[in-house]
Amino acid sequence: MDKMTVSMTEGAVWKRILLFSIPMLLSNLFQQMYNTADSIIVGNILGSDALAAVGSSGPIIYMMTGFFMGLFMGASVVIAQGYGANMVEDVQNAVHTAMALAITSGLLLTILGIVFTPAILSAMGTPQSVMENSVLYLRIYFAGVISVMVYNVGSAVLQAIGDSKRPLYFLIASSITNIILDVVFVGFMNMGISGAALATVISQILSATLVLIKLKCTSACYKLYLNKIRFNFKSLKSIVSIGFPGGIQNTAVSLSNILVQSSINSFGALAMAGCSSYQKIEGFGIMPVFSFSMAMTTFVGQNIGAEKYDRVKQGTKTGTLMSCFCVIIISIVMLTFAPQLLSVFNRDSEVIWYGTRMMWCVVPFYIFIAITQALAGALRGAGRTVLPMTAIMLFWCGLRMLWIIVGLNFYRDITVVFLGYPVSWFASAVFLLIYIRKINWIPQR
Repeated sequence: MDKMTVSMTEGAVWKRILLFSIPMLLSNLFQQMYNTADSIIVGNILGSDALAAVGSSGPIIYMMTGFFMGLFMGASVVIAQGYGANMVEDVQNAVHTAMALAITSGLLLTILGIVFTPAILSAMGTPQSVMENSVLYLRIYFAGVISVMVYNVGSAVLQAIGDSKRPLYFLIASSITNIILDVVFVGFMNMGISGAALATVISQILSATLVLIKLKCTSACYKLYLNKIRFNFKSLKSIVSIGFPGGIQNTAVSLSNILVQSSINSFGALAMAGCSSYQKIEGFGIMPVFSFSMAMTTFVGQNIGAEKYDRVKQGTKTGTLMSCFCVIIISIVMLTFAPQLLSVFNRDSEVIWYGTRMMWCVVPFYIFIAITQALAGALRGAGRTVLPMTAIMLFWCGLRMLWIIVGLNFYRDITVVFLGYPVSWFASAVFLLIYIRKINWIPQR
């Protein structure tokens, strides 16, 4: 076995999950550094309006890419189960089908992103003071979005077979590149928002190139052959059947986030900048949640493939508790140093006020995200992707949007918008806990 690969089917459960999660956590850290570096440099050099423009791009990017990211999760599950069962041909077909899907989706998103960005921003009620910069940033980003798709598929392949270290190394290289180019393009060459966007695109191209080189040069069963990149109907059907609910879920959540962002936009550019600053910090704060969630997907997928069902149950409980412990510690740190963390992005007192208020409304409830995502990750690894989709769409989308729409009609305060997050997180956590305890969710091969 490759020394970079962690086998999830043997050894101490907590140790296997931790060994996989730590590189994933660090990978997410450097992934988050893409937009955070943009925000810090843009916010301090170009001001709060430019910071708001960069911040408003997040929900749109997630909306446009989220569906395909869900499909890629389906590819990860198919590969993990095939790898655990030592089904080499199935792994090969899934790898090449997933890469064909990445290229196709990347080309489609490039066209859609460049054409429809202005209309989406207008529909969100983006203030005119930040509209021009927002359009410019997003169009440059979507011009290079195919590299994001390719990297994420390549990373999903490596993570599915238990290698969470190489994606980390690739992201370290691309994140350092991004920060250096941000400083050069924005700080020294005065390229403004376009410089920040271009730095992000170049660094993403680097990470995609590195993951392609790794997949192409390996001799293992997941080796990528460029001349074999095409859709295999059987693999595509398996990937879509597992990944489609996740794609729909991501799309629905992104639409919900756009409603939230639109509500925030209605309070003005300073509110946008403050909430954008918090959201960048949140990206770091909840990273362990998504690291453990991905670890649970790989752990459950490989152990179901190996028919180790008791280990699946043990790993689900252990991974959930580990995720909860991490976010409790992080929440305490974030709340203790809230103003200092926010001032890194912008020193305007009103921007810091908005960011601090949002932080105190949502951070104490991170534990419910941890529970939801850990259990959702386990269910996805078992191929039960409809349940996480149902829970997250019902509560993170439906309940959250209902809360904001009704709440703002009765009480016009931005705090109402913020409280929509913990309400929806709590509901989804309770729903999935009841399901896991009452229903036999582990499929027998």
